[in-house]
Amino acid sequence: MSHDAGGVRDALSALDSEYDAVVFDLDGTLVELLVDWDATATEAEAALAEQGVDAAGVDLWTMLDLADKHDVRPTIEDILSTRECDGAEVSERLPLADTVADLSVPVGVCSLNCERACRVALDVHDLDADVDAVVGRDSVATRKPHPEPLLATLRGLNATPESAVFVGDSPRDEESALAAEVDFLYVDAERSGN
Repeated sequence: MSHDAGGVRDALSALDSEYDAVVFDLDGTLVELLVDWDATATEAEAALAEQGVDAAGVDLWTMLDLADKHDVRPTIEDILSTRECDGAEVSERLPLADTVADLSVPVGVCSLNCERACRVALDVHDLDADVDAVVGRDSVATRKPHPEPLLATLRGLNATPESAVFVGDSPRDEESALAAEVDFLYVDAERSGN
């Protein structure tokens, strides 16, 4: 996926006057967390196995669902959040992050990463002062593509769904925006149709 984001930057400049708030996904949109997701999945699978939960061959998000079902979520959440925070400390700033300070409307972050990792990455890249609300995977009871994380971010910005735009990098982000009835823009201009 391209992280050129030039077309999206231009679109955000134009949208700045059209919307009352802009919400960004974090990983893959503003920064790239340096996390070995395969190693994380292997560690999480082993931790679930120790709890008697078979998670062989499933992705991390399914592992979280299994952990919830078997009431062992803290075990997996600890593994994920530790690796995400470590990855946030050494994350790479992506080009779209340069637009955040230039926006004249409130800015939020809505992420599948834990809130602490979001805040670490924002701090590392000097974006924390320009972001008014942060909602991570552990901030609310549900996670994207459920609309609640995005809606919670908008509440933190005192914005309504019809007055905001969500910028992300994945179909899950787009599904979340659609479910919350929020306009959506892909960070990759080609996917956005720009």
